[in-house]
Amino acid sequence: MKQFFITFSLTLLFTGSIHAQKNVLTENFRNNLDKDEITRSYVTPVKVVWQSDNKNQQVKNPEVLLTQFDGQLSTSGAGMCVLQSDNEVQASVLLDFGTEIYGGIEIAAAIRAEKKPVRVRIRLGESVSEAMSDCIDNSVPGMNSATNDHSLRDYTLEIPWLGTVEVGNSGFRFVRIDLLDKGVDLPIRSVRGIFRYRDIPYLGSFKCDNERLNEIWETGAYTVHLNMQEYLWDGIKRDRLVWLGDIHPEIMTINTVFGDHEVVKKSLDFGRDTTPLPGWMNGISSYSLWWIIAHRDLYLYHGDLDYLKAQQPYLSELISQIISKIDKNGKENLDGGRFLDWPTANDENVIHSGLQSLTLMAMEAGKDIAGWLNDRELNQLCAKTSGSLRKHRPVDHGNKQAASLLVLAGILSPVKASPVILNNGANDFATFYGYYMLEALAKDGKYREAMDIISDYWGAMLDLGATTFWENFNYEERLNAIPIDQLPEPSKFNIHADGGDHCYIGLRASLCHGWASGPTTWLTAHVLGIQVVEPGSKVIRIQPNLGGLSFAEGTFPTPYGIVTVKHMKQPDGKVKSEIDAPKEIKVIR
Repeated sequence: MKQFFITFSLTLLFTGSIHAQKNVLTENFRNNLDKDEITRSYVTPVKVVWQSDNKNQQVKNPEVLLTQFDGQLSTSGAGMCVLQSDNEVQASVLLDFGTEIYGGIEIAAAIRAEKKPVRVRIRLGESVSEAMSDCIDNSVPGMNSATNDHSLRDYTLEIPWLGTVEVGNSGFRFVRIDLLDKGVDLPIRSVRGIFRYRDIPYLGSFKCDNERLNEIWETGAYTVHLNMQEYLWDGIKRDRLVWLGDIHPEIMTINTVFGDHEVVKKSLDFGRDTTPLPGWMNGISSYSLWWIIAHRDLYLYHGDLDYLKAQQPYLSELISQIISKIDKNGKENLDGGRFLDWPTANDENVIHSGLQSLTLMAMEAGKDIAGWLNDRELNQLCAKTSGSLRKHRPVDHGNKQAASLLVLAGILSPVKASPVILNNGANDFATFYGYYMLEALAKDGKYREAMDIISDYWGAMLDLGATTFWENFNYEERLNAIPIDQLPEPSKFNIHADGGDHCYIGLRASLCHGWASGPTTWLTAHVLGIQVVEPGSKVIRIQPNLGGLSFAEGTFPTPYGIVTVKHMKQPDGKVKSEIDAPKEIKVIR
């Protein structure tokens, strides 16, 4: 009996130590987990765009792929889409998910006679042309210009027997699947898109009696939403990086649509922490200037003083570095990469005008920030530098980007800049600096003209099948162009494969680029007329500009809640407004 109790006690002791060890391991394991900030959902295709020659039924029942799937396969192989390649025809199908998404795909393969995995080729594409491109070579323009840069979009995959496989991590709308193995059946129950996104509400909104403008506002908001991944990216296919100049228009859109969001601060801090001084963010001097401007705008909208204080040491050193690059005549001589946007990349005169303007804008932003931080020395230093910079008066060179920045910096009169910006209409606009062109037009009261530009330029992308806005768009290329959701036609211009320049030649171009979202912010700020006057949105000015519209309404997020407005044009042309704002906010009109 004694031996029994000894054995039993040892067993309890041993078992207890195992449980204790397991608990420790579990705790250590939990401490080592990084929780995914991103939500996953599944998306069903809405259309079979194309399939291979089907005279011998190499593709059977493709419509099955357009039906909802609950994620669970069964041992029944009935009612499947079946691919079968032979020596003459490779079974292929091209699917359209209806809108751009970020993520991958899930393929659910049904039961088949042979258990050996079957090889397929997967091609993701932001356009039909990209998904149909037959090779990867970024040195070749046209249909051969698709790449696997930054994210794999063209690869070979093995499909299991009676199982599912998930693969891919890119921005796309279309997927082409080719069965590489011959003489085998591949029954497929489902091809679903794996949609990765932040599940956050759209707090801001915009609606007017022009449906084209409504769709443009929503498309800009969605474009930025897709790029709000772990960090705030420039594009979801390429580059998927934090570019500190590119994100300024995105931050303004987030302020307008989503309010205060952690991804903005996280990305601004990433730029700071990965750029020890005297470096320039992303190697580009203007991007460090945009970092300062972005912090001014962020605090103006949300009023997070603790966060602003955390930037003070780096900000002070950065401003000193910038000042060291200004000569005694007030002319900027910034080193590093001298860059505004791609269309102006080869024009040094325009770049100087833009950098002079941005340097002045950054000093004015620094002065504001220093005032909020009660840093009198930095405030006076920025003010003195601003005065020096104003002594140098660059010209616009007939360039829309330069003219716009000169206006926003207070160097050039809006009245003189508007003819430059409006010259030749929506031609020579750019998706990035188009936002600042619109802002400059507003300075001159050209609201109707700006809305026409928005409708023409950004609306043309919608006409060409866009569900998100693009890295760049040459307005003239819309003529005789094939939409991105249609198969290529030799007689028409291929807007994705044949367009583009610089780093975005052909199919390498991103068709979901956050910097293109400017109209979303602009329509809220100038048509709804909602503009922040004092930090933390404590004071907001509401002065609508309806132009040719009969009404406009919408919402705007603040730290205190939602501001709601509705503007209606009366028979006498005057505008009647209904405004509902949180009690903490002072509204001036």
